[in-house]
Amino acid sequence: MKNINNQLAKSEPVEVMALFNYSRIPCQPLYFRKAGEDKIEITETIGARIKFVGNTAKHIFQCVVGKMHCQLEFDSTSLAWTLTEG
Repeated sequence: MKNINNQLAKSEPVEVMALFNYSRIPCQPLYFRKAGEDKIEITETIGARIKFVGNTAKHIFQCVVGKMHCQLEFDSTSLAWTLTEG
């Protein structure tokens, strides 16, 4: 499994494998994959919040990958995930 590289764009689309359930944490990202790369495991999810932009809810997850902090954002309208630096 590759490590997240240090040349992260401001934001880029990613594929995310997440665990959805109805407990205290309704969604937990497990790993993500950049286009054409191997999956990158999320070491820890340290926070989550929801931001409303118009009629769209953006679910924002603060994550740790190894020693690097990053942020995953899920758009509830387009169902797309975006990776940004944390």
